[in-house]
Amino acid sequence: MKKYAFMERKWIWISISLIVIAAGMISLITRGLNWGVDFTGGYIVHFDIGEPYSLAEARQMVEGLNFKDVEVKEAGDDHTELIVQTSVLSQDQKDQLTQTIIGRWPKAQIIRAENVDAIIGKELQRQALIALMIANVGVLVYVAFRFEFKSGVAAILALVHDVLVMLSFYSIFYIPVDSTFVAAILTIVGYSINDTIVIFDRIRENQRTMGKAKFDDIANISITQCLTRTINTSLTTLLSVIALYFLGGDTIKDFTLVLIVGMISGVYSTVFIATPIWSMLRGQQKAARA
Repeated sequence: MKKYAFMERKWIWISISLIVIAAGMISLITRGLNWGVDFTGGYIVHFDIGEPYSLAEARQMVEGLNFKDVEVKEAGDDHTELIVQTSVLSQDQKDQLTQTIIGRWPKAQIIRAENVDAIIGKELQRQALIALMIANVGVLVYVAFRFEFKSGVAAILALVHDVLVMLSFYSIFYIPVDSTFVAAILTIVGYSINDTIVIFDRIRENQRTMGKAKFDDIANISITQCLTRTINTSLTTLLSVIALYFLGGDTIKDFTLVLIVGMISGVYSTVFIATPIWSMLRGQQKAARA
């Protein structure tokens, strides 16, 4: 089997990631994330239009009311529902919104109208951070037990890479961050570590058969052996998520967008980041012993 020089070019792969993450961190520092109503607090009004409608027309009508931080989404399996989210909505503004929607679509009616408290949003941020930390600690313990502690650290750094890439993407393009973003990140953490463990397991198997060969050579062969499997599984999953993004409606569009970015980043980190970091950590340990 042909062996690709993944490890010899590790600084190229790491530099690409650092450039993307650095751009995202600059964006995060200068303007931060576009937190949605789920985190900042605000108002959600959910309409059942009762007939097919144009989302572009609905957005134009709602934005013409000059509400603060307004977001308009399509909902419903038959795309006949409309969700309006805004940070501030007085009773007069709510009446104005209702009259505007019903004036254009007489069959429309309000399904729900609720206020999301900012305190709940802060609690959601705290719980999301705790969930992410628990997931990473669990991964570290499992991988360290299954392989070795250095491989666990490498796997965690690869997962941190994926999270930072997704945060960078959302900050640079200023996409609203809501509760589905947290679910998508946790999904990607599980998805990405799966591929990483497959490659790490192949490295461990090849270490037994290749004796005293250099770790980088074993890693190159192991990644090459798993490359077809990684591409095929990732591509089939990615195609399904892309189909959901275009056909699933606005209610899951943000969720699927995070999954698309996370899957691409996850495949990249699995092949080009996790194993090179493991190799670098092993090299530092040998240098320290010498």
